[in-house]
Amino acid sequence: MESRNPAFRGDTFGQRNAYGTSGYGTHPYGTPGLAPPAARTMTMDDVVVRGFLTLATLVLTAALAWALVPTDIAVPVLVVALIAEIGIWAFISFGRKANASTVLAFAAVYGVVVGIISHTYNDVYNGIVFQAVIGTALAFGGTLAVYALRIVRVTPKFAKFVLAAGAALIGLMLVNLLVSVFGGEHGIGIRDPGNPLAYVFSAVAILVGCFFLLLDFDAIERGVRQGAPEKFAWYCAFGLVLSLVWIYLEILRLLSYFSGRD
Repeated sequence: MESRNPAFRGDTFGQRNAYGTSGYGTHPYGTPGLAPPAARTMTMDDVVVRGFLTLATLVLTAALAWALVPTDIAVPVLVVALIAEIGIWAFISFGRKANASTVLAFAAVYGVVVGIISHTYNDVYNGIVFQAVIGTALAFGGTLAVYALRIVRVTPKFAKFVLAAGAALIGLMLVNLLVSVFGGEHGIGIRDPGNPLAYVFSAVAILVGCFFLLLDFDAIERGVRQGAPEKFAWYCAFGLVLSLVWIYLEILRLLSYFSGRD
């Protein structure tokens, strides 16, 4: 059984790696209970510490970008940060290189993106960023409670549904962007505040983001229980930040639909 979150599809449970893992559900050292003396398996504390460091790095660079990037160069800085973010994301996801330097670098660059976007929204809708942060915290806490109480169980069928839904949402965003660039002012309407479809799209996107959090929690729990190597905690931190920022940005956009311009 492989890890169900695509953020963890690197040097992890789903593929054979340097630790001898042949599948998610197999002991990472090949023989159950037999690990090299120098190696240490991941604990929940490892995930908490690395997750906190990653999120703190993102928040710090977001705050710096908010305070230090002038409005007149915000767009060029945002474009450069987006390109760097995508590059580091691909390196981690496909190059199987999740470690302290790569994950924290990703968080730092992603923080610049989040900071510039947040500042732009807050300039137009004063106080909306604080509301979005509170909403994201509530979504995280609610999703964690749902997972802990087993109200929703993460099964292979559920994981496939979440991955398909996420891919569909990203596909629609790309189509909307292309249509808006080549003629349509509001694309296909999924980001147009005057179109009810935009409200539905953002609400669904937030829900799917919470579903990805469920996959994150499942991967973390399985990793701890089945003796994943300690470095897998960086993959967990990486996945959690991706899901949380997805939720935050969609909450930010949804709130903007209900907010008046200042």
